[in-house]
Amino acid sequence: MHDLPVLTLPALLQQSVKRFTDRPALAFVGKDSISYRQFDKKRLAVNSLLEKLKIQPGDRVALLSSNMPNWGITYFAIASMGAVVVPILPDFSEHEIDNILSHSESKAIFFSNGLKAKISKFQKETLLHRILIEDYSILESDLPKVRFKEASMPQKKHHIAEDDLAVIIYTSGTTGKSKGVMLTHKNIVSNAVSSGGIQEINPFDRFLSVLPLSHTYENTIGFILPILRGACVYYITRPPTPAVLLPALKEVRPTLMLTVPLIIEKIYKNKVLPTFNKNKLTRALYAMPFLRKKMNLLAGKKLMQTFGGELKFFGIGGAKLDKTVETFLREARFPYAIGYGLTETSPLLAGANPKHTKLQSTGPKLEGVSLKINNPGKLTGEGEIWAKGPNIMKGYYKEPELTKEVLSEDGWFKTGDLGIIDKTNHLYIRGRSKNVIIGPGGENIFPEDIESIINNFKHVAESLVIQQKGKLVAMVHFNREEIEEKYKNVREEIEAKFEDLSKELQEYVNARVNKFSKIQIVEPHEEEFIKTATQKIKRFLYQGVPA
Repeated sequence: MHDLPVLTLPALLQQSVKRFTDRPALAFVGKDSISYRQFDKKRLAVNSLLEKLKIQPGDRVALLSSNMPNWGITYFAIASMGAVVVPILPDFSEHEIDNILSHSESKAIFFSNGLKAKISKFQKETLLHRILIEDYSILESDLPKVRFKEASMPQKKHHIAEDDLAVIIYTSGTTGKSKGVMLTHKNIVSNAVSSGGIQEINPFDRFLSVLPLSHTYENTIGFILPILRGACVYYITRPPTPAVLLPALKEVRPTLMLTVPLIIEKIYKNKVLPTFNKNKLTRALYAMPFLRKKMNLLAGKKLMQTFGGELKFFGIGGAKLDKTVETFLREARFPYAIGYGLTETSPLLAGANPKHTKLQSTGPKLEGVSLKINNPGKLTGEGEIWAKGPNIMKGYYKEPELTKEVLSEDGWFKTGDLGIIDKTNHLYIRGRSKNVIIGPGGENIFPEDIESIINNFKHVAESLVIQQKGKLVAMVHFNREEIEEKYKNVREEIEAKFEDLSKELQEYVNARVNKFSKIQIVEPHEEEFIKTATQKIKRFLYQGVPA
């Protein structure tokens, strides 16, 4: 399975430094990369800084930063001295960050300059040191004479065990308050090693990182795994808008990328589909399966060039991929890959590389992981997905009762997701058990399935299906700019168009779902829905919204 002496982060890094010494490891797009040797040298200097700040093994050290090479260097520096990394999502609110810093009792925080304001009001005596991650200057400390020095070396040697706590990750869940997921060194490293079995990665590979490093998905598979295999990871200096991303893709020509469904779904709806729907003729041709496949194949070649032309693995995870979009990717022969996992599982549980995807499946289980469907339905085979393996979390920090709810006595983690496993051992996700709506006859209604249909209707940006007073309500965020651009009418007529679209949408959906999944109300939602780091809508925020 691996040739690491122990499954710890420092052991992984030392092996890579030895093997890939002068190969590029991390870089900003358009700037010089740092080698594995330079990576480790700077990591040692940050280790020394932490020692001088009297950080001890087991102390929590927060990391609130945009993606950059220093993020990864700091992460390994904290973990390799036995302290515990507390990565914080940059998009978290001040209130959420305050709660995390308080709950974790972090003694120090590394933060990027652009996020300084988010911690400026935090005043708790447990947070002793505030360090700017760009240059490691200390902005606040109870040890004011301490300075970062590039050539410094740590004075102590730390023995790190596989079962030592490495990180506490506070999830940005879709169902309620953040929980501190405790992951050990073995959890993370074993998952990186097993994930590497899905796709071959070599020292000449180039990753382009666009998802936040503080999320387990990007962290394990988009950072730890490439470091394990000697690849180079590139970061962009600004949010990945098309104006920033397109030049970066052209320059880096990535061979591997990780993303979430919403990104590729937007590309399909906003860039690909309009070219097929530009007039009646192309729309009619695209409706014919044989010609649609030919047209998708041509579009796929153009899409490959947009992504730099050398992509071999375009990983999609974090939420279910829309069936229509996945069909396009398959027919376009675009090298998409699918995975499934949770923060609590470090994260990957199942996955398939571009050569082995099956429509709407997340792929077979990962090597070393056990999956089962608990209490499957006799007719459907559906049930809650349970997982066991070396990647399953230690528990929720300071939450023993919550931990008992999700971890069985014999070590099975209850994912909260409903799914089935077919005869070829491929996993299919049906939806979150907490999201399931019970119909009038006791039927299971999966809102995600209805939303997938809604989101393929014209001018729909995103949607959310909930139950209100026994009725199925579709909250729909229409693309207002698109509608105004197309119709160029006065305000009253635009509003009337929204009403017409809502009625048309209801008919469109109800013609495509079973009788107990029919929408009774369509409610236009003016603003974008609030989302998690993996772009899933935070459903709990909208459950009580009146229709």
